Amino acid sequence: MTGSGMARAELDGEGSTARFLLVLTHGAGGSAGSPDILAVRDAALGLGALVARITQPYRVSGARAPGSAIRQDAAWAEIVAALTALIPGVPLVQGGRSNGARVACRTATAVGARAVIALAFPLRPPGPAGQSRVAELRAAGAGGAAVLVVNGERDPFGIPGAGDADRVVVVPGETHSLKGHRAVIAGAVTDWLPRALRLVRIPAEGERRGRQIGHPAWRRQWRITPPAPARRAAVPPGPGGQRPGP
Repeated sequence: MTGSGMARAELDGEGSTARFLLVLTHGAGGSAGSPDILAVRDAALGLGALVARITQPYRVSGARAPGSAIRQDAAWAEIVAALTALIPGVPLVQGGRSNGARVACRTATAVGARAVIALAFPLRPPGPAGQSRVAELRAAGAGGAAVLVVNGERDPFGIPGAGDADRVVVVPGETHSLKGHRAVIAGAVTDWLPRALRLVRIPAEGERRGRQIGHPAWRRQWRITPPAPARRAAVPPGPGGQRPGP
């Protein structure tokens, strides 16, 4: 329960052995079961995460628009606090698609996220009057979080630039929905997240070559080192942070 109402969390993975906690959420009118979110979940499970897919309070109550960004972010902080209490001491990664990516970026510093995965980050509303939200994206990195952006090549909301995040992956032929190419999305997370969290792989004695990601023994061969200091100067948030929708 949050100050904005009831949220719903769907948990995957084993909390007692989790290397990190990943909290994901949906777009403005979507669900936590969208293909791109599931692709990120699968990749994170292969790296030994406990994954929580969150349906935010406004969606649980039946609304399609998130309303006030201030209230949405406050509810998100409450949700994350409850989840981190379940497995204290492990790194926090958070992310989402579209509007959920904005929430993850805006709140990263406040909740202490080590990394953010922003799917289909809506850089600006379509049309000449659309105001850029790049300050929200950059704020996560300015607070010390590593940031991965995955956007479709044909996203009408635009594509962040290479300097706006630690890594920007553009999926060929994809739109804002990111419905296809789940393997590409999962591969981007699998390649980037261990480096972002400074996961160090420890080869097992007599380990066979070619062991696949996702094998239980493979997951146990990772440890997490302390975070590196933040490298970027702070970027003040820009206007538009309270705009509802994507």
